[in-house]
Parts: sequence; C-alpha cells; structure tokens
Amino acid sequence: MERQPEFLQTALDYGRRGWEIAESWLLSPAAWSQFALLIVAFVLAWLVSRRLSPVLRRLLTPPEDQQSLLARLRRFVLVFLPLLLPVLAYAFTGLGEQIVRSLFDSGAVIAFGKRVFLFLAARALVRDIVTEPFLRLLGRYVLIPVAALYAVGIIDDVAAYLNTTVVSLGNISFSVMAVVRGLIFGSLLFWLGRWSNEQSAGYIAKQEELRPATRELAAKAVEIVIFGTAFLLLMNIMGVSLTSLAVLGGAIGVGLGFGLQKIASNFISGVILLLEGQATVGDYVELDGGEAGTIVKMTARAIILETFDGRWIVVPNEDFIITRVVNYSDSGSANRYEAPFSVSYDTDINQVPGIVEAAVATHPEVLDDPFPPDCELRGFGESGVDFAVEFWVHGIDDGKNKFTSDVLFLIWNALKSNDIEIPYPQRVVHLKTDAEPPTQGSTSSG
Repeated sequence: MERQPEFLQTALDYGRRGWEIAESWLLSPAAWSQFALLIVAFVLAWLVSRRLSPVLRRLLTPPEDQQSLLARLRRFVLVFLPLLLPVLAYAFTGLGEQIVRSLFDSGAVIAFGKRVFLFLAARALVRDIVTEPFLRLLGRYVLIPVAALYAVGIIDDVAAYLNTTVVSLGNISFSVMAVVRGLIFGSLLFWLGRWSNEQSAGYIAKQEELRPATRELAAKAVEIVIFGTAFLLLMNIMGVSLTSLAVLGGAIGVGLGFGLQKIASNFISGVILLLEGQATVGDYVELDGGEAGTIVKMTARAIILETFDGRWIVVPNEDFIITRVVNYSDSGSANRYEAPFSVSYDTDINQVPGIVEAAVATHPEVLDDPFPPDCELRGFGESGVDFAVEFWVHGIDDGKNKFTSDVLFLIWNALKSNDIEIPYPQRVVHLKTDAEPPTQGSTSSG
C-alpha cells in the first residue's frame, strides 16, 4: 500500500472509514432505530406532500390575467413546490431526532439522513425550479457536488485539502480553494450584477419624465456602481488587500495617461454627451465627416449610428465633441422641407398657392406649428412657372418617412383636379440660312 499513489491511498482510506461506519451502524440497535425513523419520516412526508401539493397548487395559482403584486408573489411561491417533499422529510426527521437522542444518546444516522434530505432538496432545486441557464449550470456542477460531499460528511476534509494545496506562479502563490472560491463567487456575483443592471435599466427606461440623456446617464451610473461593488466584494472574498488594489489602480491610471489616451478620452466624452443631452438615442445626426444616421446605442467608447439602408456606423464619442454635429431631431424638433413643381404659362398663377397649400395641409404628418404649408413663386422657367411649397414635419424626410414624395402626389392630384397643366420641357428651334434662293433668269434669242 505504501507504493500506491497518494490520491489512491486517500481514496482507500476514505473507503475503509466508510466501511467501518457502515459496519458499526449495521450492528447497532440504535442505528437501526434511527434508520426506521428516517424511513417513517420520508414515507410520512411523501403521503403528506402527495395530498398537500394539489391543494397548495390550487390555492397559489392565480388567474392568468392577474398581474398584481400579490399574484406575482403567489406565482413565485408556486415555483418552489417541488421542494415540499424533501423539506417535509427534513422537518419530520427533526421532530423525532430529540426522542431518539434521549433514548439512545446517539444521532449519527439521523444527522446523515438529514444531510441526504438536504441533498435531495438541492437536486430538486436545480432540476425542477431553476430555469436560468447559467444558474442551472452552476447548480449542476457546484451546488449538487457540494451537497453530495456534505451528505457523506467529507466536505470539511475536501476543503482542508484544497486549502493546503498551493499553486505558485513565479512570486505569486495561492491555494486551490481560493481559485475555486473566486470562480464560483465571481461567476455568481457578476451574473447577479448583470441581472440587477438589466432590472435597474428597465426601471429607469420607464421614467418618461426624465430626459432621454438623463436616463442613459443614470443607467450607466447604476451599471458602474453595481459592477464596481461586485468587483470589490469578489476581491474581499478572495482575500485580496484593498491596498494592493490602490497600487493597481495607480498603475492603471498611468497606463491610461500614456497608452490608453483615446479610450479615456472617448469614455469622458461619452459622460459629457450624456450630461449635456445634445445627442441621445433616437436622434438623427450628421457629422462633419459625412457620417449620418439614427443613434441606436450609446456605449462607453462609441456611439452607434444606423443608416437608412440598415448599416451600422461606430463613431467614437470624441468625434461628437471635437467636430461639428448637426442634430435633425434634438428634443423632437420639427424640420422644414420643400417640394418644387411647375405650372404652365397659360395658368392663372394667383390660384396656385391656395390650391396647393390646402392640398398639402391634408397630409397627416404636415404641421401647422411652427408654420403651415407655404407655397411660393420661385421664378419663370424655360418651360413653365416655377413654384415650391414649404412644409414642416417631425422627423427626417427619408427612410420610413417619405414626406416629399407624399406631398408631390398631393400637388399632382390637386393640380389635375383644377385643370392646371404641369408643362413638359419645351424647346423652340429657329432655322436660319445664309444662302439666297435661286432666281430664274430670262433668255434672249438672237
């Protein structure tokens, strides 16, 4: 046995200890009575849960159309109904434990049984209750193995072994337990942070009395606070000194000052944009460099524009600070457009403005404020009299809103209804020749 590997010797040692415990239980009347108590507690819990589950399900299930706080609370409690059997078995075992301990002054088997019931509860929790993929993965590969080790009573030995096993990387050394603890709690904390961030962002987005830029800034601030707190908690759990973090923060600051200037500049520019609110999600903007589109997302590094043909343009936040930006839809402001047209020279042009303005005003998106439609005479062209109608709308005359096209249709139909001709292009061709026409001469006879 001395020549066997260390892990095999450890496994055999645990097996020998387990056999000794099982042998002592098999030969002990007190152990048999405790086994009987566990069986009775489990059977009683099974009978009670079988009769109680339908009643609880009927009482806790609210009508589908109810969305009140009480209804949501009832649905939440209903999810945990699969835990009824192991919880009842644990409770019934606890009731009989004091009696058995007073009679036999022993309760090792009962303690083992209670741990098994907790293992069954953990298994039911992961299998039947948890639906989120990450939490189910964490429960399957962390919670259930830990519950199994706890049930067989070796969780303390495993923890001690992991604590004494040290991994060294250069001058840095840490225990395997610290790594495992960091991975488990880090994953859980940052999942919880992501979930909290989504919930808070959804709540902030519903506060319509706040300006869009203020909502964006509040959501970013909450996100920084949540993940910053999660990071500090993780460092505390892993036993990392905050003094070391201060030194690390200083090094990161130096790196930002030299190598990450653009990233820092874009981050600060994003904060300034959110504070000022001059551009926010949903605005149509055009930059001095020619980039134009609707803002669909504002991140810590860049602003994403979506063009009317579906392309996304990633523009660094700094560009919105150092270059000229035209915002066509800031705070929902109206925009003015014009639709040119011509009429024949045979038309009584004094009638045209009234006809066209009345027709354009019927468009549901054309505004009366700040100004109603205004038809103006622009000049006398080669083929006809040139007019243009100015109109105000909310939004941009492109993409899903083709305002000018609709207005030109209205103008066409209105002019046709009043027998006003829209002229074709006309050209007058003058033919000129320098040759004199031949004349007939007279002949004489001699």
